[in-house]
Amino acid sequence: MTYSVGAVERAMTIHQALLHALHGRQTWLQVADVIGLSPRTVRRWRARLEQFGVPGLLDRRRRTPSPRRVPLGELQRVLRLYRERYQGFNVRHFHQLARRDHAVTFSYTVLKTALQAAGLVRKGRARGRHRRRREPRPCVGELLHLDGSRHRWLTLVPDAWHTLLVVVDDATSQILYAQLGEGGESTPAIMQALWTVFAGHGLPGALYTDRAHWAVHTPTSGSAPDRTRLTQVGRALQALGIEHVLGYSPQARGRSERANRTLQDRLVHELQLAGIRTVAAANRYLVERFLPAYNATFGRPPADPASAFVPVTPAQLEPILCHEEPRIVARDNTVSLARVVLQIAKQRGRRTCAGLPVLVRRHLDGRHTVWWGRRCLGRYDATGRPLTLAPLTASA
Repeated sequence: MTYSVGAVERAMTIHQALLHALHGRQTWLQVADVIGLSPRTVRRWRARLEQFGVPGLLDRRRRTPSPRRVPLGELQRVLRLYRERYQGFNVRHFHQLARRDHAVTFSYTVLKTALQAAGLVRKGRARGRHRRRREPRPCVGELLHLDGSRHRWLTLVPDAWHTLLVVVDDATSQILYAQLGEGGESTPAIMQALWTVFAGHGLPGALYTDRAHWAVHTPTSGSAPDRTRLTQVGRALQALGIEHVLGYSPQARGRSERANRTLQDRLVHELQLAGIRTVAAANRYLVERFLPAYNATFGRPPADPASAFVPVTPAQLEPILCHEEPRIVARDNTVSLARVVLQIAKQRGRRTCAGLPVLVRRHLDGRHTVWWGRRCLGRYDATGRPLTLAPLTASA
């Protein structure tokens, strides 16, 4: 096997530099600086020149193939696999799937170099300005991030936009909740996400969100939020004793923003690869396959093993995680919420309920209740028809 052109050119460069020193045109330190080697290495090259001549200056590593090199056929197989099936996947994601599903054994660096050399992926751009990293909270449940990402998640339905609601734990970077929906970041969707997390894990110490319409009232565009006027979500968080932390820039919400970018990069391709076209099928795939793999890959143990979650029962969540508005009972003993009229039946010990200040609640399952203090005056279905069933159990 002959030497490469680069190896020969390198040997000739070293030879010329050594001749300059041997004839007194340059010092040995200058020669070492020209060819980028230490003085000790230059002395070794001089000894090899004197013993073997110019062939002794050839780098033998460029002649003997590495025993660890990847077989050409295997490399071509993987490149063809990426080109035909995984086009658009990032290198890290493709490497994980290739090792798991296609018996690829070589390293991420080799794969990345090969894909870049073949022109299948681009080299990463330079990072922005230096930022100081905020240390994660030590305990799981101490701080949760909630964010929504509107995106074309189902590429097999190219004209459809959906919103993915994601709840991430700050201490472990694990996703505790992720569901795709068609209604955007609506208050009911946010309440349902909070219900699922709180009922499954407990109440966190704080919740970090952006300044969306469901999170906080902003009087005018660009002005500071009005924390005295609580939204339905803000009221529920206050009643549950959860601190509501607002983020004022994407950089401030770094962990949730990075999770969204990773999901947009990975989940979109996996849903396409699985042939998924519906929101229901996508949500099943999220829970059953994607989230376990994601948390195993990107999750980390908390600095403190103690949990900051406070246990809570569905019965405690049901009167809080809902849409609640005050009303005054009309003379015909009715109240209304969003054009749904609720007829209050005659109450024991009262001739009429007209004029009473009450709270009307629309729960996550669509049913309604009317409360006067701690007394429930009536329960109704989504259309306002009275119910005589047992007390509500909100949907999980």
